Amino acid sequence: MKRFRFKQLVVLMGLSLGLGMHVEFALSQSQSSAGLEVTVTGTQEGGQSIMTPSKVLSGSELQDKLGTSLGATLGNELGVSSSGFGPGASRPVIRGLEGARVQILENGLSVNDISGISADHAVASPLQNSRQIEILRGASALMYGSGSSGGLINIVNDRIASTLPGETTGVMDTNYEYANQGKTAALVVDSSTGPIALHADTAISNSNNYRIPGFAEQGGPNANWAITPGYPVNVPYSGKLPFSFNNQNNLGLGASYIGDSGYTGISVERLNHNYGIPSANGGFIQQSQNRYDLQHETREPFAGFSAFNFSISNSNYIHNEFTSEGTPATIWKNNATEMRAVLSHLQWLGWKGNFGLQSSTAQLTATDVPTGQSAIVPQTTTNSNALFWVEEGQFGALKNSVGVRYNPLSQAPNQSSVYASSGGGTTFSNGVTYNAPSLLNRQFNLFSYSAGSLWTFMPGYGTGLSYTVSQRAPNAPELYAYGPHDATGTFIIGNPNLQKEISHNLEYTIQKTSGDIQGKMNVYANKFTNYIYGYYTGVLDTSNLYPVATTQQANASIKGVEGELTHHWRQPGIGGRLFGDVSRGSFDSGGNLPLQPAPRVGAEVAYEKNQWRTNATFIHAYSQNRLASFEIGPTPSYNLLNAGISYSKKVGKVNWTTYLRLTNLLNQEIRYATTPETIRLYAPQMGRSAMIGLKGAF
Repeated sequence: MKRFRFKQLVVLMGLSLGLGMHVEFALSQSQSSAGLEVTVTGTQEGGQSIMTPSKVLSGSELQDKLGTSLGATLGNELGVSSSGFGPGASRPVIRGLEGARVQILENGLSVNDISGISADHAVASPLQNSRQIEILRGASALMYGSGSSGGLINIVNDRIASTLPGETTGVMDTNYEYANQGKTAALVVDSSTGPIALHADTAISNSNNYRIPGFAEQGGPNANWAITPGYPVNVPYSGKLPFSFNNQNNLGLGASYIGDSGYTGISVERLNHNYGIPSANGGFIQQSQNRYDLQHETREPFAGFSAFNFSISNSNYIHNEFTSEGTPATIWKNNATEMRAVLSHLQWLGWKGNFGLQSSTAQLTATDVPTGQSAIVPQTTTNSNALFWVEEGQFGALKNSVGVRYNPLSQAPNQSSVYASSGGGTTFSNGVTYNAPSLLNRQFNLFSYSAGSLWTFMPGYGTGLSYTVSQRAPNAPELYAYGPHDATGTFIIGNPNLQKEISHNLEYTIQKTSGDIQGKMNVYANKFTNYIYGYYTGVLDTSNLYPVATTQQANASIKGVEGELTHHWRQPGIGGRLFGDVSRGSFDSGGNLPLQPAPRVGAEVAYEKNQWRTNATFIHAYSQNRLASFEIGPTPSYNLLNAGISYSKKVGKVNWTTYLRLTNLLNQEIRYATTPETIRLYAPQMGRSAMIGLKGAF
C-alpha cells in the first residue's frame, strides 16, 4: 500500500463534489420545465440551517447503524471515528478530538457519567430505545456546554412526551448476532390516559467474547509489543478475544401532563452495564446509574416569546473495576445535578433565537478498594454556571448565526484526600521522584463564542463560513491525577497549574441541498492554545511496570477536509453515496498529536422498493503513519464491507420487519488509530458476523 497523501484526497473530494454540482446544475437547467427537482427535508444533515444538527441519525438509518456502543454507532459518519475501546466502552472521536472535548447529552442534558475522563469508561446512556442521535457543532453547541471543541452528541429517547399520542403505540425488537452469540430484546410503549402521556422502555443485551480474524496481537502471535520499553508482552490469542463480552440492561419510565400551553413531565432510568476490557492484562467493569429528569415547557409565555423551557436532571453513577482474576480494584462514583432554563423569542429585526442559563454540580470520587484511599484522583467537586445567547437571522440569501456563552467553573478537591500511590509503595526508574500534585482549588472563567454565515447563491446551492472559539477547563484527572491506570497501562500524574484550553476553529463549507444529486464539503482548521495532553516522560513506574505520563500543555492544530456526494439518497428506488474524510493533528513545535484518525474513503448504495430495503457500505481506511513520538505503529489499513436487507409486512395492526445485517464481510483485521495502544495492539475489532432480527411496530 503506497503512502496516502493528504492533498490527493482533498483534490479527489473537491473534484467529486464539483463534478456532481456541475452535472446536477446542467440537469436542472435542462429539466426545470418538467419540475423534476426534489427538495430533501426531514432527518438529513442540517443543510438548510447552520443552527440545526450537522447530522441526525434516525429511523431506518439508525437501525442499520446501531451498534453496542455510541462510538460503534457513529464511527463511520463523516468526520467521526470511534475510540474502539472494546464493545462496551467506545466513544465517538470527532475530527481527531475525543474525551472531554466531545460532550455527550441525553435529551439535551449531560449524561453525567465519567466516560469523558478515560477511554475505558462507557457512556451511561442506553441506545437500543433511542429515537434519534444528533451531532451538533458551532453556535448551536454553545447552548449546551463549553469546551466541546469537537462537538456534542445528543441522544433523544422521548421518555418525556411533549404531545399526547392519539393511541397506544410501541416498538419491539429482538435479534441474534453470530460472532459474539449476542442476544438483544427491546421494547418501547407510548400511551395516554386523559391529559397524561405515559412512556416505558426497556432493553436487555447480552453478548459473549467475540470472534476475531487471525490473532489478537497486531503483527501476529510473536510480535511481543513493548508498550513499556524493555518489557515486551505476548498475547497469542486467536478465535475468541478474552474480555470482549458486553452485557447491559435498562428500564426507563416517563409521564407528562399535556396542557393547551405546554407540558410538564418526569422520567426515571436505571442502567446496569457489565463489560470487559480486552487489554493484555484483561479485566472488567460493572457500571450502574440511576437518572431522574424533569422537563417543563410553556408555549408563548408572553408577548414576543415563543417558549420557555426548564429542565433538571440528577444522576447517581457508580462503577466497579475488577482485575482479570475478578479482584475488586477501584470504585468510581459521580453524583451530579444539572439545570437548564431557556427562553426562545420570536423574530426581532430578522433574528430568532434563545437565551438562557445552565448550572451544574458534580462530585467525583475514586476509591482504591484494598486501601480505601483515593485511586488516581482525589474526591473533587465541580461547580459550573453559565449564561448563553444564540441567534439566527435570515437576510435575503444570507442566513447568519451568532452565539456566546460565559461559564465560570471551579474545581475543588478534598484537601484531606490521600493517594493510594503516595504512601511509599511507588518507585520510579533512573532515581526520578514524582510527588503527588498539590490539591489546589481552581477557578476558570470560560468565554466561548461563534459566528457564521451561509449564502444561498442560487436555489439549493450554498456556501458558508463559520468561526468558533471554545474554551475548556481542565478536568479533575488532568489537574490532580496520581497513580497507575491499568486500562491505559500508564502511571498518570496531573498538573494543578494547568491553564484553560482555547480552540479557534475556522470552517468553510460548500453544499448542494436539493435535487437528486446532492453534496457537501467542509474544510476546517482548528488552532489550539494550551492544548492539554499526556506527555510520556520515558520514566517507568517500577512497581507496576507502567510508563509515566505527565499532563502538559502546548499549542497545537488540527486541519482537515471532509466531503460527500449523493444521488437519490434516502428516497425510494436506488441511491448511492460517496464520502471521505482526512485530518492532521500536530504540535506547533513539531510532532503529531496522539490518537488521530486515519484518512478514509467510502461508498454506500441502497435500494428501497415496496416492502424491501437493502444497503451496502464499503470503507477503505488508510494506514496511519503520522503518530505521536511515543505511539507504536503504523496502524494497518483495512477494508470494511457491511451489508443489510430487510422485508416489512403489516399483519393486523402490527408492521413486522425481519432484517439481516452483515458486518465486516471481508473478515478484515481492523484496528483504529484512535484506540489507545493497550487495546489497539492486542484487540482487533470483531471479525465477520451476521445479525438476524425481527421488529414489530404497532
